[in-house]
Amino acid sequence: MFKFLFWYYRWIFWTAKKFAEYSGVIIGKDCVIGTKFFGSEPYLITIGNHVQVTSGVRFFTHGGGWVFRKKYPQFDFFGKIKIGDNVYIGNCALIMPGVTIGNNVIVAAGAVVTKSVPENSIVGGNPARIIGNLTSLEERLLPFNLNTSGLIPDEKRAFLLKLSEEKFIRK
Repeated sequence: MFKFLFWYYRWIFWTAKKFAEYSGVIIGKDCVIGTKFFGSEPYLITIGNHVQVTSGVRFFTHGGGWVFRKKYPQFDFFGKIKIGDNVYIGNCALIMPGVTIGNNVIVAAGAVVTKSVPENSIVGGNPARIIGNLTSLEERLLPFNLNTSGLIPDEKRAFLLKLSEEKFIRK
């Protein structure tokens, strides 16, 4: 019965942020947490202020020890994960043991972060590598800023559908 209740609370009743806090993840102020995958040692994860962790992101605080257990039956290793302030972690990114992500960082969707990330960086890929910095991204995106944050969905939809093509980013 306890297992069922825990499953119910984890997946149905609690928000991802509530579940993370219950599990022991240290979470700063003004954060949006969209995943419930914090591994088996969530108490080794610290998340700074103003961080968005999107859907499908997975945190790993250990791994690979299994292959050494024939020789060393109790073998285990762990790495703490530290996320700085003002960080965005894109959908389905994987954060590996021992990684520190600095302040003002964007982690691209699907990135596999195997090494620490310096502040003011944009990382992506497998394994993740620096693909840009926030200053140049800001310069490129500022002309496309439409100031829609805070609009209700219907207002946003109506606004966006009325815009001409040159207001949208093209790649």
